[in-house]
Order: sequence, then C-alpha cells, then structure tokens
Amino acid sequence: MVLDRPLAPPPHYLSAAKKGPAKPKYKPTPSYTPPPVRDPFPLLSTATTLPSIPSWNQPRKNLHKEYDLPLAPPLLIGFTRTWPILLQAVVSYITAGWPPSQIYVIENTGVQMANTRGQLTLQNPFYLNHTQLALLGVNVVQTPVLLNFAQLQNFFLHLALTRDWPYYFWSHQDVLTLSYEDGLEGVTPPYDQLGYKTVYELGCEALHDARAHDERWAVRFFAYDHLALVNPVAYESVGGWDTLIPYYLTDCDMHSRLLMTNWSMLDRPAGTVTDTSSALTDLLALYRDPAVAPDIVDPNPPPSAPDPAEEEAGEEKRRRRRRKKEEEEKKKEKDPDLDYYWALRHASDLMFWAKHGDRGRNTWQSGQHGGAGEPYYYPADGLAEGIDVITEAGKEVYRRKWGHRDCDLMSGAGLKIEDQWRVEKDWE
Repeated sequence: MVLDRPLAPPPHYLSAAKKGPAKPKYKPTPSYTPPPVRDPFPLLSTATTLPSIPSWNQPRKNLHKEYDLPLAPPLLIGFTRTWPILLQAVVSYITAGWPPSQIYVIENTGVQMANTRGQLTLQNPFYLNHTQLALLGVNVVQTPVLLNFAQLQNFFLHLALTRDWPYYFWSHQDVLTLSYEDGLEGVTPPYDQLGYKTVYELGCEALHDARAHDERWAVRFFAYDHLALVNPVAYESVGGWDTLIPYYLTDCDMHSRLLMTNWSMLDRPAGTVTDTSSALTDLLALYRDPAVAPDIVDPNPPPSAPDPAEEEAGEEKRRRRRRKKEEEEKKKEKDPDLDYYWALRHASDLMFWAKHGDRGRNTWQSGQHGGAGEPYYYPADGLAEGIDVITEAGKEVYRRKWGHRDCDLMSGAGLKIEDQWRVEKDWE
C-alpha cells in the first residue's frame, strides 16, 4: 500500500509539542534531615588489638561441651543498613560473653562486593566495615542479593542446612545485650559469685534443656525474637517462612504454623536484650573503660505533653518506674563494676524509651542519607518508602491467606494449618 501523504502525528504528540518539554513535579524538600551519623567506636579505625572484655564474661573454652552440645552454637545477626547500630549489637554480645568466632554477621545489603572493597562511606545506609568486623573476630557471610526479612530468615535456614548446624541462634541488629551481672533469682548469681552465667552460657543451658526434654522444640525466645534459638528441623517441617509476607505479620504466620503442627515455642531468660534505636557515644563503654561514660545521643526529640485525660495514667507509670528504680538502687553495692553495669543498663533503658517514643520504632533506619555516586547507591528515603509499600502488600497477603487480620490465628480465629488460603475473611 502506497500513501499519497505522510501520516499525521498522534494528537498527544502535538499536545505535548505545544506545551514544550515535559517537566517533572518534584516533592517538597524535607524540612528535617537527620545529622550525619558518627563513628561509635573510633578505636577500631586505628587499633590492631582490642581491650579485654570484662573478666567475668570471658567464655570458658569449649563451654558448649559442658552442656553436651555437639556444635558450638552459632549466632546470626542480619544487617541491611545503619552500621553504628549493628556494631553496637556485635560488641555488646562479645563483651557480654558470646565467643566472637561463633558470631556471623549476615551482610544483606545487595551491594555485592562494594563493602568488601571499601567503596562505601559511613553516611551510606548500606555501609559495613569488613576490616573492623575481622578485628573483632566475627564472621561475615554475604547474601547474593538484597533479601526481605522472610527471605533472610530462610537464608539463615539455608546456612544451617548446608553447614550441618543442628541449631542456631539469631538476633536482630538493633539490640544492646548485657548479661545478668547483677544476678537474677533462680537463673544466675551476680557476676562476682560462684556459678555466675553469661548470656551465652544461659543460651547453651536453654539449648541443652530443649534437646534433652522436648522432642518437638521449635524456638526458644529470649526477649521475644530479639534473640532466638531455632531448631532447623521444625522450620523445614512447615516449609520455612512465607516470603510473600515479607515483613510485618510474617512472624505471626510462621509461629502460628509451628504451633498448629504441635511444635513448642517457649520463653527463656538469658540476659538483658534491649530493643534500641541509637548507639552509645563510644562503644569502649561496653569494655568498661573508666575513662568513657556510657552516654547516648537521643535520636528523638522530647515527647509532646500528654493530654489531660492521660495525665493520671502517665503519673502512675512514672510512679511504678520510680519504685522499680528505688528497688534497683537498694540492690546496688558500692562496687565500681556494678556501678558501671547499672550505668549501661540506664543507657540501654534510655535507648528503649527513645525508640518507643512518639516518632515510631524505625526512625533509626533513616539516619544515613549519604552515598550518592557510590556503587549501588539507592536514596535512603526511597528505600524506606519502598519497604513500607511492600510491607503493606504483605499484610494484605496475610489477610487473604488466613481470612483474619490479627496475629491470633488459633485463639482468635480457630484456624488450622490446612485452612490457609481456604477461608473467607472474618471481619467487615
């Protein structure tokens, strides 16, 4: 077919040509940008050796064998962003008594070899310092790509299966861990008395008890899953974590499926594992350096004044906290080691209350805003917003999978393992 005249451009092309070049409409510039993050452990940048951990927390050689454990239990700590928070978690576990050679930092950044090559800087959210972790004596394992939370949990399981680990501990990165150095009745005497047990030894004890007395143990929680002990056989039996529910509610899904199939999940004491949002000013404090005060920088502004209707309830909470503090003060002796321990406990409490303040739990994840021009750069705000979108989609998957919106699948909805994706929603 031969045309006797050229084809006319489509109308939308003519319209665009009349308006001129298209221009994007930009979002308003944020009114607040967090200050640059600080290096919380400057000594690691220059030192070739580290100070000794507190002598009472030094792990005994082959302690796991005292509890009839065939393998020294590994501790996996996943990392995606916010290096100072991760470094604090690692150092706190080491100084609380966990053998560094049994700690595995799982670098889940998606930046391939960029951190290994030292190509990222501290203000980049994905920055991780392999050299400093090696100096601390811990292991680093890299995921091949950036994984969501459920995928990362399945990666932990993969490591256990490929390395023949019959069990493993895992921890969130945003924690500060201390052993019960002041003692805990029925669990451990204080640090200076015979029979004192660190968080690591109490973890080994809980593992021995599970293996010896519970054929269907799945998980042992220490401060919920801020620190958790896992039986890979149990996880495999229910098909692992549901990666279509990538973040929030995925734990409800996984743990419910374990309970539905008669696996046990119990709480056990091991240490003070505090949910945090900030790091100590200098992590030398965890080594009990007398020249360093265990201070923090509060990442959240002061909370707004409570509504008058909430004043009475708030005052009662403050009275309870005062009574608890007075009771703790009575326990104190004029012991510089315990005094320093209590200062660390106080700092970790401040971190907890800052994190659970008005600004929300996860503001710590948005502290680093640098890295432009570096390999695998991704805007921090975009990463946070993208994860929020995926999280909401995962919640909808959960609702459709179980026909229920909340975590109480068994007690609140009477659901069984075979009910997934078979029931109508139970709300209007």
